[in-house]
Parts: sequence; structure tokens; C-alpha cells
Amino acid sequence: MDQLAAMSTFVRVVEAGSLSAAARSMQGSLTSVSRQISALEQHFGTPLLLRTTRQLALTDDGRLLYERAKSIIGEVKEIEAALARDPRQPSGRIRVSSPSLIGRLVIAPQLADFLHSYPALSVDLLLVDRAVDMDEEDIHLAIRIGRLRDSQLIARRLADIRMITCASPDYLARRGEPQTPHDLSAHDCLVFSDAPGSAEWRFADGSETGRKFRISGRLWMNSLDALVAAARDSVGIVRAPSWQVEADLAAGRLRRLLIGHEPAPTPLHLTFQPSRLASPKIRAFADYLVERWRRIDTFRGSPTGRESVSSN
Repeated sequence: MDQLAAMSTFVRVVEAGSLSAAARSMQGSLTSVSRQISALEQHFGTPLLLRTTRQLALTDDGRLLYERAKSIIGEVKEIEAALARDPRQPSGRIRVSSPSLIGRLVIAPQLADFLHSYPALSVDLLLVDRAVDMDEEDIHLAIRIGRLRDSQLIARRLADIRMITCASPDYLARRGEPQTPHDLSAHDCLVFSDAPGSAEWRFADGSETGRKFRISGRLWMNSLDALVAAARDSVGIVRAPSWQVEADLAAGRLRRLLIGHEPAPTPLHLTFQPSRLASPKIRAFADYLVERWRRIDTFRGSPTGRESVSSN
């Protein structure tokens, strides 16, 4: 059995909705298609399709094979296309996931130059505030905030993100400037959260993890953009990533507070699977993003661009 050809036939069957429709689209015989599906089921030792007189449905194992086979076939096609072109010019499609805010404000603006530099590449940027399953969702690279859990992923450190506490000069003139994190309980704090309740911000206290301090939340939102805008309008004190507020700080629209109490920075990594390390398109995107991050002001953190297998 030609396993790749059989998997390609299986994908055609699933997408066509029936064996006969797949046979017609492939200009082959129904017998040949049926034989390849049976050979796959025998090879994997499990049913892949549930056949009735009216419809065709995937088993759980069939659904797993379909997603993986579709990804494998796509990779093979990209390899064939790359070999047919200049081998020094990466080609194909890259699927990248990122937390929504950093993806929209930092990653997306970098893509225009990347696409101009690599005309044979396409990028799918998925903005999601959850941990993605890179296998199941066919994600080639994932941008992750925070310390990485034990993993076999390749990780390239992009930067250290600092959370900055700040407020407008007008608000501070009216309410005074907090000198310690304890003082925040007497201020109007702008809280990033999906639902109101008791709020705490973590500040440095000499320990590795820092300490949580209770704050007084007057305005709650699940949008940091809107909270920063409210801080500019003198509504209260906000805490936001350094790269989101640095322009406002530089222009004097916001003032940085409690600098000596700021928590330790949070690492930002670009991760991908070891099996993709040799892929020209993955290397091209990773190198591009790391180089772009080196231009980031040291206020945001000093990226190293070093490559490592994460292990914590």
C-alpha cells in the first residue's frame, strides 16, 4: 500500500462526503477508492468511517487521521513547491498563534515587511487568549507569554514584558501619587478582568514570585486598550504591558508609578516543534521576528534571540 496515496484518498473521501463522489473527483474507480480505505483501516487496526446507505461519518480515530493526514499532505505539497522553486526562497503557508492583544498591536504590524521580503510565503495569524494545541490545530509557531512548562518545543526568547503601573498627570495632581502598593487601596484602579470582584496586583517584595496587594477597582473591563484610554482621560490608575503604554509615557500623557516595586518581567517566547526546525519557512519567520524584536527599546526588555529546548 502506498500510504501517502491512501491517506490522500481518505482525505478526498471525507471532503467529498462519499466514496463514489471521491472516485468521480479523482477520475478513478469506486473499487480502487474502497480498497484504499480498507487497506488504511487494516493498517491502523481500527475503523475510520461509519458507512450507511445515506451518509458517511468519521469515527473518532478517523477524525484524528483526517486532521493529521490533511496536515501531512499539505506539508508534502509545500515541499514539492519549494523544491520546484529557488531553494533559497522559502515558500508555503505559515500558521502562527498569538495572544490577541500582543498579536494585534505588535505582531500584525510586522507582517507587511515580512510578506514583502518573502513573496512566496503566506501567513495565517490566529489571535487567541488560550493555549493552543499545535498538533490538533495545525499551528506552526506559537507566541507564548510566561514561563514555559516542561515541553519538547523549541523556544526562542523574544523579550521580557514588564507590567507598568501608571496614571495621567491630571489624576495624580488631583489624588496624589501612591508611594507603596498598599496606597492603591485608596485610589481608583482600572482593572483588566472578565468580571468584577475583588482585585489584586502583584508587586515585588524581595521574593522570587512577589506579593499580591489588594487594590480598589473602580472600573473593570476585559479590554486593555479601553483601560489605557480611560487612564489617559484621568479616570484612574492602570497596569498594562510596557509596549502598550510607552508612547503615552514618552509623550507625558501617563506617568510611571511605583517603579521600585515593579514585579519581575515576564518572558515572551516564540515556540515551534523540533520537527519543524529544518523548515525554511519556519526558520525565515522565526529569524525575522527575533531580529525585529532586537530593535525594541530596552524599556520593554532585552531580547536575546537565543534558541533552546524549553525545560522548566
